[in-house]
Amino acid sequence: MSNLAQKFRQYSVWRRTVSAALERYRAWISLNGLSDAVSEQRLAAAIERLAQDRLTIAFVAEFSRGKSELINAIFFADYGKRILPSSAGRTTMCPTELLYDETLPPSIRLLPIETRAEQQSTSEFKDQKHVWTVLPLDVSSGDGMLEAFRQLSLTKRVPVSEAKSYGLFDEDDPDTKLMVDEAGMVEISRWRHAIVNFPHPLLKEGLIIVDTPGLNAIGTEPELTLNLIPNAHAVLFILAADTGVTRSDIEVWRNHIGNGGSNGNGAGRMVVLNKIDSMWDELRTPAEVQAQISGQVASVARLLDIEPRMVFPVSAQKGLVAKINRDPVLLARSRLPILEQALSEELIPSRQEIMRARLAEDFEDFAAERSALLAVHARNVVEQLMELKSLRGKNQKIVLHMMKRIETEKKDFDASLLRLQGTRAVFARLSFEVFGRLGMDIVKNEITGARLAMNKSMFTSGMREAVGVFFNNLRGNLLDSGQKLDEITEMMTVMYRKFSTEHGLALSTPMPFSLQKYEQELTMIEGIYRKQFSAAAMMTMSQVALMQKFFDSIASRAKHSFLLANRDVEAWLKVVMAPLESQIREHKHQLRQRRQSVERIHVATDDLEQKVSALEHLQRELEGQRRTLASLETALRSVMNEDLSAFKVAA
Repeated sequence: MSNLAQKFRQYSVWRRTVSAALERYRAWISLNGLSDAVSEQRLAAAIERLAQDRLTIAFVAEFSRGKSELINAIFFADYGKRILPSSAGRTTMCPTELLYDETLPPSIRLLPIETRAEQQSTSEFKDQKHVWTVLPLDVSSGDGMLEAFRQLSLTKRVPVSEAKSYGLFDEDDPDTKLMVDEAGMVEISRWRHAIVNFPHPLLKEGLIIVDTPGLNAIGTEPELTLNLIPNAHAVLFILAADTGVTRSDIEVWRNHIGNGGSNGNGAGRMVVLNKIDSMWDELRTPAEVQAQISGQVASVARLLDIEPRMVFPVSAQKGLVAKINRDPVLLARSRLPILEQALSEELIPSRQEIMRARLAEDFEDFAAERSALLAVHARNVVEQLMELKSLRGKNQKIVLHMMKRIETEKKDFDASLLRLQGTRAVFARLSFEVFGRLGMDIVKNEITGARLAMNKSMFTSGMREAVGVFFNNLRGNLLDSGQKLDEITEMMTVMYRKFSTEHGLALSTPMPFSLQKYEQELTMIEGIYRKQFSAAAMMTMSQVALMQKFFDSIASRAKHSFLLANRDVEAWLKVVMAPLESQIREHKHQLRQRRQSVERIHVATDDLEQKVSALEHLQRELEGQRRTLASLETALRSVMNEDLSAFKVAA
């Protein structure tokens, strides 16, 4: 097992272990009356997040750089043969995702290229099963799988006008014109996108591999530019030692892969200098070969403006052969293990840290609320004990006085609850106003308006202006919604403070919420769009068609972003009231219990000692619960903070 595979499986074991600890915690608080519908929802969401976590590695290269061979060498060598087709020329003609969904049989889903004529992005088509061509994948047959994968290289010839309408033909590009045959036909990919559902062990654990069809696709397929590459946790940019760095390589690296193309989600952007075996020369000494490879690495690093340590010289073909033939000497010479080691150290621990930080942030707030609720239980029991013990040997007048005091407390608390009703009304109004600016109908209207403005404009400057207005309006909606959320936070902070001060509830400051990450995502998407279609660029009709295709993907991405924002805001609005409401319920229950206890003692003083004894027993139980809760929290934190090396996996 490679270091990368081992690290990935360790990460999967860590996720399952943390999930199991969360399940134990959830079951215990539910059994002991410290849970409610909101807390159940929050814990279920954390467990679901662990189960659905995915790590994406994207492979980007011009054709004939050995990209598919590198994927075979890193992930599929255990099959004893190539899984992805790897030969001279272009073997992958459309963006391809390799993943595993246990709800579907092994298969290759293919999206026809004709869908580029519609105003929908690839992401939107993913939910429309009837559009896709589905081919079964016989995982028991290596030859059968190889034959199925050949679908990814299929092409078709279409009229130039059709290719233009898809944004796949630039009439001002002299190289593109050379592709037109005597009949006025041009070759394009048969498929727009492919999803391979393959039960590979690492894919089962949540790995997603993105295989790109070549650098020209980076500029013509919005799904790659706006989603797959920016959102990948690692991107391997593959060059070939025998061809070096071309101008298109530099442009793609600067605009889409390096710092300028990352949205901040990715941990690793690495350059792979493949085919170093072309430099192996028996007439040169090993030192001379090494010097030549080092010179190539330095040249690549200089041209791409990165540190040499981020350039990894390898021979994917020799690495694959070495793994299949179990040849450790050849494997070491291929330098593939060095790349795998770097990937495992760069990608997986950083992903674990992101997941750990998010879980810890959610859990610490949640744990503080459970501890506060248990503390309220304990404090109320202590107060009842003190009240009842103070009644020992007292006459009926003292008991009546105690009842009146409890009644006064109840009246004061009821008055606070009436004021809270007013707060709830304001809360509901502000919440309605938030969704009034954040709702999906607003986004759809903005998309429709931008499309109409783009269609009316005969000039690319007008189209760019329409897109600019679109982004400005969406940002304005987020800003207005964010201000309403700040008002809600401030209002709830005041209410928390009043209940804590006036009634002794153990309430901390309510959890804040921000829409900043969605604002940042919009800025990132707009940056990619503007970089793709800069003001200095002269637009041809084919590029205008491409611009419209990109807007379709932008619209889809914006809708998805606002959908997530709506979901997160809705979840926060449910949660922000939860600690106050749970403690209000507990306080009302304890007031009722105190009153009933004193009333019974007023009627029959013999009940006093029984009640004191029962409360002392409850006090001991609560102390035991406190210790158990602390133990569960400590165990959960320990698992979350555990290093991956602590988790053993089978070889």
